[in-house]
Amino acid sequence: MHLSTVKISRAALAHNLAQFRRLAPGALLAPVVKANAYGHGLVPVAQILEREGADQLCVNALYELAALRAAKVRLPVYVLGWVPPQQMDLAAQLDASIVVFDGETVKAASEAATTHGTAMGLHIKLETGNNRQGVALPEALELAQLIHDLPGVTFEGLSSHYADIEDTTDHQFAKGQLTRFNEAHDTLVKAGHRPRLRNFSNSAATILWSETQFEMVRVGISMYGMWPSKETCVSAVMLHREKPELRPVLEWTTRIAQVKEVATGEYVGYGRSYRATHPTRLAILPVGYYDGYARHLSNLAHVLVNGAIAPVRGRVCMNIIMVDVTDVPNAGVGDEVVLLGQSGDCRVTAEELAQWGGTINYEVTTRINDTLPRVVV
Repeated sequence: MHLSTVKISRAALAHNLAQFRRLAPGALLAPVVKANAYGHGLVPVAQILEREGADQLCVNALYELAALRAAKVRLPVYVLGWVPPQQMDLAAQLDASIVVFDGETVKAASEAATTHGTAMGLHIKLETGNNRQGVALPEALELAQLIHDLPGVTFEGLSSHYADIEDTTDHQFAKGQLTRFNEAHDTLVKAGHRPRLRNFSNSAATILWSETQFEMVRVGISMYGMWPSKETCVSAVMLHREKPELRPVLEWTTRIAQVKEVATGEYVGYGRSYRATHPTRLAILPVGYYDGYARHLSNLAHVLVNGAIAPVRGRVCMNIIMVDVTDVPNAGVGDEVVLLGQSGDCRVTAEELAQWGGTINYEVTTRINDTLPRVVV
């Protein structure tokens, strides 16, 4: 039995879904549940989203879609990552929509769909300036024609991805990407290839620009109650956009395994990176970097014990961290400790953990070990 638990708020997730339904009323709402639903738990999150009225889901790989189908999730699912041609039979069996950026994938999809007597929706990934997955317009035209000519496949979507819409309040580059996307779409339509679902908007774009929502929006980080960045929040104010009320969905807790006294001048942990400056009560917690509590948080972060702040002392170990409960006199073995979330009037946010660890809130939640139980509350 695990000693740490990740709690998922059904109400918060439903609330966030409703917020984006209001922000993008004319578009299909396709929450992104890749990477174990950003660390929140793929299956429980998908089941909640299906019950609450999401139109579609987005994953990164077929194994994620297979897990959803095994859990009886029946929503349409768009696979954002590469599906190798040798996995196309499975894609057809799982009723996947997939991204394509080469002819071999299109041909393999056609063959698999025809064999299984089904139709597979294909999304051409257009390169607009991010230079990850994607093809330029001439190749997109060739792929669209190939899709048109082959049986069992349809030109379901035209997609792209912003390079830096989250990283700045100057969105000139992103607007240039949007212009290239619109021009490519118009060219494809003139050539007789009209996609059913244009999809370009991530969380930030959905919040900031209604003109980029098109027929479907792919909302990721903000579906889980987190802003993509401070810049996105500032931009929403600058653009006089309605700011959604985002409610964090995840709480991560553990329990105190031991409380011990440490004398003034004693060292704590590997490398002797912390030395007690006063008589100290230490609480030993059974969680560490293997569980996803980053080593970069050593001597920087704090946890919450009985509604009070308890600083991390010494290096984060593989399976243990030490926290100072000198100022939490009622702390005892078995008490719940909040690593991420709220206790009393105090809160530790993913953004704070990210700042202390020199990363982003995305990584904080996605790095929580997926073997830890996700409990819907």
